[in-house]
Amino acid sequence: MSRLILVIDEGTTSTRAMLFDERGRLEESAQRPLTQHYPQPGHVEHDAAEVWDKTLAVSREVVEAAGGAGAIAAIGIANQRETVVAWDRRTGEPLGRAIVWQDRRTADRCEALKAQGREADIQARTGLLLDPYFSAPKMEWMLANLPEVEAAGGHLAFGTIDSWLIWKLTGGQVHATDASNASRTMLMALSGHGWDAGLCALFGIDPASLPTVVDCAGELGRTDPTLFGESIAICGSAGDQQAATIGQGCLSAGDTKGTFGTGAFILTHCGERPVASGSRMLTTVLCQQGGRRSYALEGSVFVAGSLMQWLRDAVGLIVTPAESETLAQSVDDNGGVYMVPALSGLGAPHWRPEARALIRGMSFASTKAHIVRAALEAQAHQVHDIMTAFAADGVTWSRLKIDGGMVANDWLAQDLADLLDLPVERPEFVETTALGAAMLAAVGARIHPDLATAAAVMRGPMITFAPAMDGASRDERLSGWAEALSLV
Repeated sequence: MSRLILVIDEGTTSTRAMLFDERGRLEESAQRPLTQHYPQPGHVEHDAAEVWDKTLAVSREVVEAAGGAGAIAAIGIANQRETVVAWDRRTGEPLGRAIVWQDRRTADRCEALKAQGREADIQARTGLLLDPYFSAPKMEWMLANLPEVEAAGGHLAFGTIDSWLIWKLTGGQVHATDASNASRTMLMALSGHGWDAGLCALFGIDPASLPTVVDCAGELGRTDPTLFGESIAICGSAGDQQAATIGQGCLSAGDTKGTFGTGAFILTHCGERPVASGSRMLTTVLCQQGGRRSYALEGSVFVAGSLMQWLRDAVGLIVTPAESETLAQSVDDNGGVYMVPALSGLGAPHWRPEARALIRGMSFASTKAHIVRAALEAQAHQVHDIMTAFAADGVTWSRLKIDGGMVANDWLAQDLADLLDLPVERPEFVETTALGAAMLAAVGARIHPDLATAAAVMRGPMITFAPAMDGASRDERLSGWAEALSLV
């Protein structure tokens, strides 16, 4: 029996297919970039047809490298969350572009709902705050502004990216979403196992257009045999940040991870009872198996690795993201320069979609090294804000497990340890989002009996960064950050 696992890791800037063996070793990988569409300020879109075409292309490339579909036991999916696709069930074609999680076009609608006093009830039901980040306002906007979406009527299908991929992979036979993704839509109550009628009514969403909510591990469907030569079971699915939390082995209450990709996302496992946040953190489903859920507290930073892209592509301060480490090391400190990277507003714990970025403290002595260092330091500053908010909710960290492409930067990893005053652990294999999806699929396909076994077998060694900053320097950094933040 084959024990290879194909993982589809569909992110914001690229889509990848990765082939893992049962011990978590990466055997093959293929990747394609995704086009980012910015039709006007604050709008971020993807072409869902391009997402599918490129996902299929990389998956076929990896399946061929494996020797054919018969060599693969299961597929696991990890995806960018909150991004919304609308499509026609009859044709399987998207109705307009997908609205990406970063998109801010529904900010006014969210503010209007806040003014109506809706946020407290929505947070109590869903664990989420009224912010354009989440899926429901995006669906509402599509219905109101895209005639083709409204005209689809009873043939309309809404879904997040996992639903879209599952639909296409199964040839339109399965319209499903796993509970971790469903919990990010603002349409599912944490206490329920389906769509909340009151929330659907609030946003004008017909529940019949939404996918069925299913477990994160187990057979979710089988691929159309024409795609890969024969069908493959889809046995795992989770939103990318939940998948990374599982891939980091955060399987017990108190375990905390931070993924630094396009944005930075901090999740702490909270056990089988959701924690109600008084500090404007998010409560989310971490994983559902056999109908039983574990929950996490989450803090979301909107700009992390995308800040390095901006420094490279928009202002030309670096040629490659790796250069940021060399520049940060080339100066003794930030020279009094602080950056608040609110290029897409501020996420947790501030939740200010209208905020805009600033750089403070520059003088004739400032160099591009100081600016780049300030950009890297901003990551630790933002995470420290989240750690403080978590502590106010009674959720404390003993260490932080980090992953994502940005943390290949040793200087950044050490700066996190120094500013948080905590040990920071980084796995040698940093693509833990894909690994988590592989672990879920391995459990769903019964290659491993449970996630604890999968984690013990599939996770590799860790590198630990110990804090080395004195208290006075830490306080000075935090004071400078607070002053810069007050000006945004």
